[in-house]
Amino acid sequence: MDTEHNRRENLALPQEPSSVPEIEVLEISPQEVSSGRLLKSASSPPQHTWLTVLKKEQEFLGVTQILIGLICLCFGTVVCSVFNISDFEEDIFSSFKAGYPFWGSIFFSISGVLAIISERRNATYLARGSLGANTASSIAGGTGITMLIINLRKSSAYMHIHSCQKLYETENCLVASFSTEIVVMMLFLTVLGFGSAVSLTVFGAGEELKGKKGKSMVNHCC
Repeated sequence: MDTEHNRRENLALPQEPSSVPEIEVLEISPQEVSSGRLLKSASSPPQHTWLTVLKKEQEFLGVTQILIGLICLCFGTVVCSVFNISDFEEDIFSSFKAGYPFWGSIFFSISGVLAIISERRNATYLARGSLGANTASSIAGGTGITMLIINLRKSSAYMHIHSCQKLYETENCLVASFSTEIVVMMLFLTVLGFGSAVSLTVFGAGEELKGKKGKSMVNHCC
C-alpha cells in the first residue's frame, strides 16, 4: 500500500522544466571546412583594400580618361588648323608632328569607354577588354609624356636662343610661347590620363588574379 501511495504522489507532482539548455549539434562536412565557407559565414567587418577603392572609382576614372582624350583632341585640332606646323624648321611642335594629340586621345577615349561599360555590365570579356585597353593607354601615356617633355625643352631652348623676352618681338617668338603653353597643359592632362590608365590596369589585373585564384580553389575542392 505504501509503495502504491508513493507512486501516485510522484505522478501528481508537476514536472519542473530542466534548466540545462539543449545543445544543438551541427554537422559540418570536410568540404565546407576546406573551402572556407565557415569563415565567410562568420560576421566579420568588410575589409577595404586597394581593389575595393579602385572598383568604386572605376567609372570616375573612365570618365576622366574620356574628357582628357577629348581635350587633347581639341588642342591638336586647334594647333593644326591655325598653324602649318610643317613650315617650322625648329621642333617646337614635335609632339604635334608625331600626331600624339590624335592617337593619344583615341587610346584614352577607348579605354575610358570600356572601363565604364565593364563597370556597369560586369562581364568577363568586357573586363579583359578594359584591362587590355588600359594597358595600351598606359604605354601610350608614358610615350606621350616623354614626347611632350622633349617638345617643351625644345620650345624653351628656342625662346632662350632667340632671346624672346617679349612675345610680340617676332612672330616666331609668339608661336614658340603659344606652343610652350599648349604643351604644358597637354603634359598635365597626359599625366592625369596616365595615372588613371595605370590605376585601372592594376585593378583589372588584380580582379583577373582574384578570379583565377577562386577557380583554382573550386577545382581543388571538387
